[in-house]
Amino acid sequence: MTDRAALGPADVDDDRLAVMVEALLGEPARVVATRVEPVAHEIPALTTVGRHWVHVTAETAAGERDVRLFVKHVQAWHHSPFFASVPPEARQMAAASYPWRTEGAVYRSDLCDRLPAGLSMPRALAVVDLEPDAQALWLEDVTAPPAPWDDARYARAARLLGRLAASPAVAPLADVGAFDWSVLHYVHGRLAPDVVPRLLADDAWAAPEVAGAFEPALRTRLREAAGRVADLGAELAALPRTTSHGDACPNNLLPSTDPDGFVLVDFGFWLRQPVGFDLGQLLAGEVQLGRDRCDVAALAARDEACLAAYVAGLADEGLDLDPALVRRAHAVQLFLFAGVSSVPEGPVTAQQAEARAALATHSLGLLALTD
Repeated sequence: MTDRAALGPADVDDDRLAVMVEALLGEPARVVATRVEPVAHEIPALTTVGRHWVHVTAETAAGERDVRLFVKHVQAWHHSPFFASVPPEARQMAAASYPWRTEGAVYRSDLCDRLPAGLSMPRALAVVDLEPDAQALWLEDVTAPPAPWDDARYARAARLLGRLAASPAVAPLADVGAFDWSVLHYVHGRLAPDVVPRLLADDAWAAPEVAGAFEPALRTRLREAAGRVADLGAELAALPRTTSHGDACPNNLLPSTDPDGFVLVDFGFWLRQPVGFDLGQLLAGEVQLGRDRCDVAALAARDEACLAAYVAGLADEGLDLDPALVRRAHAVQLFLFAGVSSVPEGPVTAQQAEARAALATHSLGLLALTD
């Protein structure tokens, strides 16, 4: 009745599980039955071993009660099967480039008590250190009814991300993961040796869907801008830095019981980053996953609304920056982290390739407007 073998080393004993359940229920409890259910997740993750729901039936003074917990098992990247694709000469640098411990550090902190109103995060019931180089995160269930991502929701998210970036209460935890990483690590560790050479090769456009979406003039503009990644990276790294979620795509901004709020998850790249950093993934995340079919005009309109909302969020927390500076920071970040890598590497539909081309066109246009 309490078999949780599917969790592997991420499991805990019944006594520790009972403590977690008591924390959720607010009363003494004894675990009488559990059921483990894997969580389907379509996005490959370099450091995630598994995600599971643990359904618990507990005996309390008031009778049996049922609760559900979310368990995420994370590990260092060099233990992942994906690491085999890294060339031997690059493995030491690659192993050190991914902050797999950061998420556990965030959940061990009191960030949940510091977030601006409208933002929340799952309550951590336990962060368990495992060997070798792994952790199990036991979190409360924060499932809420789905909410459509319309333009108003994007703008609300952008304003709250601006507040997160500038919040004096959150700022002391911006570097809680104690991980030495900046945009320059990405530029010189991934873009320069991997993405840019591929973009310059003719076979980057070989797939019919890609060739049809990325017309010759766009290819030329992308290649020319790709030659500037080192200078653009240095420019971005020199701009003011604020707290950043690091991967603020809609997939990581879950619906909340507050219809205007969001639940933040996946804190693996929680860091201090150049101002405006989170706007890039907010805008590009669904396009990169092939879920958004936005054209250039729709992306531009959404971007403008999100940028204004983000700047307003900064001001809400007392940080008044020149909107032109934030726009430039966003333009450079969007190009470096989404535009230059917008050419699909794997199979895509024609509609997905067109959305990627729209993202590339928009990022290049924004970069040119702010130069």
